[in-house]
Amino acid sequence: MQSRAVIIGTGSALPSCVVTNHDLETRVDTSDEWIRTRTGILERRIAAEGENNSDLATQAALNAMEMAGVSAEEIDLIVVATLTPDMPMPSVACLVQKNIGALGAGVLDISATCSGFIYGLSIADKFIQSNRKMKVLVIGSEVLSRRVNWQDRTTCVLFGDGAGAAVLTGTREDRGILSTHLHGDGRLWELLTIRGLGTAVAVDEEMLSRGWQYIHMQGREVFKHAVKALETVTWEAMDAVGWKADELDMVFCHQANMRILDFVRERLGLSEDKLFINIHKYGNTSAASIPIALDEANREGRLFSGANVLMMAFGGGFTWGSLAMRW
Repeated sequence: MQSRAVIIGTGSALPSCVVTNHDLETRVDTSDEWIRTRTGILERRIAAEGENNSDLATQAALNAMEMAGVSAEEIDLIVVATLTPDMPMPSVACLVQKNIGALGAGVLDISATCSGFIYGLSIADKFIQSNRKMKVLVIGSEVLSRRVNWQDRTTCVLFGDGAGAAVLTGTREDRGILSTHLHGDGRLWELLTIRGLGTAVAVDEEMLSRGWQYIHMQGREVFKHAVKALETVTWEAMDAVGWKADELDMVFCHQANMRILDFVRERLGLSEDKLFINIHKYGNTSAASIPIALDEANREGRLFSGANVLMMAFGGGFTWGSLAMRW
């Protein structure tokens, strides 16, 4: 049997600062009821001053490594999915490598927004297929609170900070990653973007006055494309491995909006216990969303040996992807 990548440990890390909907009522023209009914979010975690992406990513990594029983010296590759790195250079993966002491391991950041963790798992899978002894650390980590305009009530209520991680290695048992599916459409980039802080737009007074250092989103258009892409990529993964909806044991969908999660559950005909939901606690944490949910479910004992696990995500770019795994 061909080598498959299997997750042997998960971890997560969240800032201690909790910002509730009621807290936001004092900042912008919004209300708890407005946020809850439109998004399903009750609160989110916000990084403290001096608490960086790499700090959260490091703690999530250490937690995953502890569960996996893997030392830093055994890590061969670190992949970090993020759109909010500490700095343009070095990568968050380099900083995590330094922090955990995995010197010599390969390091790279990937930018696939909310789909980043699935992209990262797919990269790990391809490396492990060629060398099943490899141990790969995949992290999704974000500090979105520093890319949000806290005066914009349409976006500041949505996002939160956090990190999740998984350690993968190879197996020839009948489990692990069975299929991955990655997609994108760059024609729609303007619907969800941070236009500034790159090299295309100068960091000057005009950029700052336009707020291009912040997330800009055309919410209705994003929702329309998201639900269509998520449905398509979900059935793509299930068809690839021959699963029917009633054979799914646990589904992890990017936690962007409760209405999107309800749509996925309805289209798959899932019972409430099979679609993991934690958006009410953390909001949209982009690339960290699925790995945080995965770690919570794992530590709650909701994942069992042989469970059929499906993941899907959609994000800016646009990017989207899905993954089927036997736990």
